[in-house]
Amino acid sequence: MDFKPLSQFIDRITSWRIPWAEVLVMHRNETVFRYRNGFADLEEKTPIEEGRIINIYSMTKIMTCTAALQLIERGAMLLNDPIAAYLPEYAEMNVKRKLPDGEVVLDKATRPITVRDLFTMTAGFSYDFGAPSIKEVVRSTDGKVPTRAFAAALAKEPLLFEPGTRWNYSLCHDVLAALVEAVDGRRFGEYIRDEITGPLGMRDTGFDLSDEQRSRLAPQYEYNDKLGKPVRKDGNGFRVGTEFESGGAGLLSTVSDYALFLNALTNQGTSPDGVRILSPATMDLMRTDQLTEPMRSDYGWDQLKGYGYGLGVRTHISKAVSGSLSPLGEFGWSGAAGCLAVIDPASQLTVMYAQHMLNNQEPYVHPRLRNIVYACLA
Repeated sequence: MDFKPLSQFIDRITSWRIPWAEVLVMHRNETVFRYRNGFADLEEKTPIEEGRIINIYSMTKIMTCTAALQLIERGAMLLNDPIAAYLPEYAEMNVKRKLPDGEVVLDKATRPITVRDLFTMTAGFSYDFGAPSIKEVVRSTDGKVPTRAFAAALAKEPLLFEPGTRWNYSLCHDVLAALVEAVDGRRFGEYIRDEITGPLGMRDTGFDLSDEQRSRLAPQYEYNDKLGKPVRKDGNGFRVGTEFESGGAGLLSTVSDYALFLNALTNQGTSPDGVRILSPATMDLMRTDQLTEPMRSDYGWDQLKGYGYGLGVRTHISKAVSGSLSPLGEFGWSGAAGCLAVIDPASQLTVMYAQHMLNNQEPYVHPRLRNIVYACLA
């Protein structure tokens, strides 16, 4: 294995517009390559180093879906259950409908939102944190917004379409986190710690940081096209309350820590140390494409051509369409500041890529990075 092209790519993108980048490649449970370059703090010219904590944003979704799949394995709920059986505020939902003259009216939903719909982004939600009910729960909880309260507030908003009929990237996994709380009884962050991060030895992954961890939090940037450079932009705009444990975008972690979790998924749900978080049968279901043909037109991001959508993850279904060197069944997801997970049981390959810049250049970076990794494996 010669990973020189991969290090050259990291050097290229960090001299281009990304402040820093790091990639960790594991093959058959061994770290076969790790490389980082760039500045954690552009103003101070501080090189990126081991142990920096970052917002992983939507890569949280992989762990949220893992947590919910554990409850399915235990018989606590089923994919086809209506979520109103556990979150009664979702018993009766309204759906927006546009009339021929352009007027928008509300109709009663004829389909219930199911547990599957939360996993697969087919519930009919939006990603609008500025919705009236969300603003109201922020006010009424004095800025705390517990996870269950967030889900209860979102239930007051009309759906964009009948559940199970279309795909829309949305707040589904934030509601899924609330569902885990309702079914299990523990706070979502506590469940994650007890059932996933703790058993796997992940000490730097969670929704809140200790003082020591905060000292390792990497500055966050956003590329400003007008200025032609990254500008500092700290904080997580998806965290609307101090007690809101966002199943969609709330986790913080490090490259080393999150790679432990991703590699357990590569190993069909069991870590090299024998810690089992999911069964092989569940892993196969997780990466089974769930999209119907009408949904595919909604799932149209360029970097996901040739990929379907499983239970909360992209999943490779057509090499002819994707142009990807990865095998069919390779899966994972990414995050708003540019991190990427590649999970590949067939090749026994795990890739954890990290950066910390919003306006993240994902359509350019991620497909290239993935192809370079697979070319280097030969």
